[in-house]
Amino acid sequence: MSKPRLVVVGNGMAGVRTLEELLRLAPDLYDIEVFGAEPHPNYNRILLTPVLAGEQRFEDIILNDLDWYARHGIRLHLGNPIVRIDRARRRVIAADGSEAAYDRLLLATGSCPLILDLPGCELPGVLGYRDIADTRAMLEAAERYRHAVVIGGGLLGLEAANGLTSRGMQVTVVHRGEWLLDRQLDREAGQLLQRNLEARGIRFRLCGNTQALEAGPDGRVRQVLLRDGSHLPAELVVMATGIRPNSELAAAAGLPCRQGILVDDTLQTFDPRIYAVGECVTHRGTSYGLVAPLFEQAQVCATHLARLGIGRYQGSLVATRLKVTGIELFSAGDFSGGAGTESITLRDPSSGLYRKLVLRDDRLVGACLYGDSSDSAWYQRLIRESSDLSACRNQIIFGEHCSRSEDSRHA
Repeated sequence: MSKPRLVVVGNGMAGVRTLEELLRLAPDLYDIEVFGAEPHPNYNRILLTPVLAGEQRFEDIILNDLDWYARHGIRLHLGNPIVRIDRARRRVIAADGSEAAYDRLLLATGSCPLILDLPGCELPGVLGYRDIADTRAMLEAAERYRHAVVIGGGLLGLEAANGLTSRGMQVTVVHRGEWLLDRQLDREAGQLLQRNLEARGIRFRLCGNTQALEAGPDGRVRQVLLRDGSHLPAELVVMATGIRPNSELAAAAGLPCRQGILVDDTLQTFDPRIYAVGECVTHRGTSYGLVAPLFEQAQVCATHLARLGIGRYQGSLVATRLKVTGIELFSAGDFSGGAGTESITLRDPSSGLYRKLVLRDDRLVGACLYGDSSDSAWYQRLIRESSDLSACRNQIIFGEHCSRSEDSRHA
């Protein structure tokens, strides 16, 4: 008998991780076909940052080479995105006009960078930071031009700024917030981070708002106009102001979407034959742009594709880490605190060490670390497990080792 047909739309980290989990659970269940928009095999998008900084090569970040697909009998279509889903006929139609039938369909279409709707946003030299093509364009610009502006002082923006600085460009980050990573760090940690990055040569315009991007005589972007009337020279402008789930394909097929593709706790869409994972989905009102939640979704989805029916995805505790060599920071949970919480803080200005833990009813609900994140996994576990810390609350700020030592003395 012929195998049921599984088609995967998207060859990124979430979709292929789902396949890896599925092949582990039920290696011979499906006839598998994968369609990818990019002309590359599956690669680690997280490691584009060290590629930009010159610490790794593109070849180093490939996760599954072409031989991996062949070994598992997976038919791979590169550079050929799916443009339409025919749910009535259970077929997908690719950009080149080819079609593929499915019994189960997995949507892993990812997301795209938000490009601010500003005058000049379509000029040559203005781009997002999402994939290999963007990274190559930034590397080419760094070889030819001197000035870059990064719009957005979040994780991706700071990683782009650091990479371009290491390539010899003079980089200014324009950020609307009062401090860097204002959604991921408190003010004190954000200011420590800014001083560290300034020491590397990166400039910052905080509370800055971009009004327009202006072209030079060659038609390429030449400068950034801010709302206060000042200008910043820029032959390269990187937009790092957020992402948008790629849900248009699903929406056109009649699948309910609310920003992302709506999925339940099994990662199933409204259509029981169609599943979705990764940055393209909305689960319980939340879309995730970090890799850990996507892998958790992949693990659950694979159990259902494997017909085991045992997994449930109930959301993820999101943690923040910056992929810049020499800078350690971490945050998770309610690190800002508020009514009903209390904070424990440790500062060592001489070493740039800062720790802030937020507790509610002797349970850790948030953590913000700068300078040393070695205990981050332990703090994240305490938040997730909502453990009672009354016996060691005076020691937890010093880390797991000190707390365990105190527990052993009380035993």
